[in-house]
Amino acid sequence: MSLPEPADNAAEAATSTATQLQPHESNLTTTETDGAARERTRSGIVPKIVNLVATVNLGCRLDLRHIALHARNAEYAPKRFAAVVMRIRDPQSTALIFASGKLICTGTRSEDEAYKAAKKYTRIIQKLDIPEARFREFKIQNMVGSCDVRFPIRLESLAANHSAFSTYEPELFPGLIYRMVNPKCVLLIFVSGKVVITGSKKRELIHTALDNIYSILQEYRKQ
Repeated sequence: MSLPEPADNAAEAATSTATQLQPHESNLTTTETDGAARERTRSGIVPKIVNLVATVNLGCRLDLRHIALHARNAEYAPKRFAAVVMRIRDPQSTALIFASGKLICTGTRSEDEAYKAAKKYTRIIQKLDIPEARFREFKIQNMVGSCDVRFPIRLESLAANHSAFSTYEPELFPGLIYRMVNPKCVLLIFVSGKVVITGSKKRELIHTALDNIYSILQEYRKQ
């Protein structure tokens, strides 16, 4: 299993996320959630959070072989990847556990879920005769949001006129990569109107990014 630590390059992380989501476009559609009216952007679209990446410092060195042998739903193949991969169903998530004591939690869809999942992984490790493990320095490192602007987009023209911010190589990847400066994030824009926003640590910044890009996308709407 090839699961890296969160990429410093937001575009790389965004492309990886979108590639995983691309075969199932239903994952990218906008749905109403509790509090959706409060979260609605000026465009009238509610971005859907589809993944969070959170980190925890357990504060001690870990014996990964011991964890893999005694924990359920844990995998460890050190020749392929230097971390234990552990999964739980509630909240549905995956943890990458490193010998340094760093824990990376992915796959949740809200801040509360990420916190609960990280706490649960910490408790699992503590119960494996590792009482010195502590739940410390919980942080949201990345949020991935998605939405559908509900109209097709002329990506070639968008890339040509916003070349300072855009990368579009359809022979390599079907989406246009747009690096927004304020707020600092990366957007993957598809001809269908699907948009993936990543690189932000706060939900409200995803909404701001959508507001900023929406008026631009309207200029390149396919007739």
